[in-house]
Amino acid sequence: MNHGTRRKSSRRRWIGGVVALVAAVAVTAGALTYCDVFSDTGDTVHLDEPRASGRAGGADPASGDPLTELPTGPAPELKIAGTIPEDGSKVMVTTLAGKKSGFTGKVWLWVPPQYHDPKYAHSGFPVMIALPGGAGFNENYWMGSDLKLEADISKWSKEGASLPFILAMPVMNPGSDKDGLYWDGSDIPGQPKMGTWLTEDVPDLVRATFRTIRSRDGWAFMGSSSGGFAGLKSVLQKPDAFRAVIAGGPDIRPDSRLWNGHPQEKAQNSPPELAQKLIDRKGPEVDLAFQVGTKGSDVQNRPQIEKFVKDYTKGPVKTMLHIDEGGGHDAYTYVPGMYDGGLIQWISKLMRGPVPSP
Repeated sequence: MNHGTRRKSSRRRWIGGVVALVAAVAVTAGALTYCDVFSDTGDTVHLDEPRASGRAGGADPASGDPLTELPTGPAPELKIAGTIPEDGSKVMVTTLAGKKSGFTGKVWLWVPPQYHDPKYAHSGFPVMIALPGGAGFNENYWMGSDLKLEADISKWSKEGASLPFILAMPVMNPGSDKDGLYWDGSDIPGQPKMGTWLTEDVPDLVRATFRTIRSRDGWAFMGSSSGGFAGLKSVLQKPDAFRAVIAGGPDIRPDSRLWNGHPQEKAQNSPPELAQKLIDRKGPEVDLAFQVGTKGSDVQNRPQIEKFVKDYTKGPVKTMLHIDEGGGHDAYTYVPGMYDGGLIQWISKLMRGPVPSP
């Protein structure tokens, strides 16, 4: 990350003093990566990836897994947005012009350390699309190291509790949530197509950039609050594309005021209606992991979540519910709850992970 020069002769003592000072600053900050002098934030990332040829997507002939899909390209312009201090991995960011939704916004990306392990050099990796609560514009709080989502996925996957997920962290709304305005992660008539953005454009970006898995068993969502709702709705709406979701304190029904005048379209984006439709058609199976705290607004959220689990856990709809005792309606509760409640372990056993080279 850092660059430095050194000359001989009388400047050695001066250089030594600077080095000592910088070292002291780094120690005081707790880690070298926190010292702005050495920050690589904003640097361009160059990916050295084989590309699929001949068609959109293709298997790697060197892989032991026929479902490994090579990056389809073209590679996006990626810049470093931050460093995860626990393992030095990088969070990257790009601006995506969605070809299917017509919406343009930022997407943050992170790959687990195993992605660079020679043992998995020819394997695809599962993807988790992480959605925030709150405004969801012009940021996604999961990209920050303070919530430790990346650090915990890294730790849990090394321990065998979780698959080593690639994380995609897009903006979720096309504007701020002033006066409580949001888009429910959906294609609301007359509005930016945020449902298409989240379920088609963002996955297409990940497939263009990284080695992925050509199966719905390699794709999941996670999210908190309104992001949990959007992830839940997306899996139920497109079960042929996504297998699982971990939803923290989600709404169960769409409630954006932008649905006014569009009751039919609203129902088509409602998890209870979507779950019943999936039950009636007898599949495919989806795995819905919920968690809810016992403080704050999660006290109000809990009954509707428990009712959904009671009413729709049947046939292809599999559910798991964790009560975060003492936890609130916030991301700081939901990240450790993924592990403490056995949610990340549950979906990891059901999904597909990377395959070592033969």
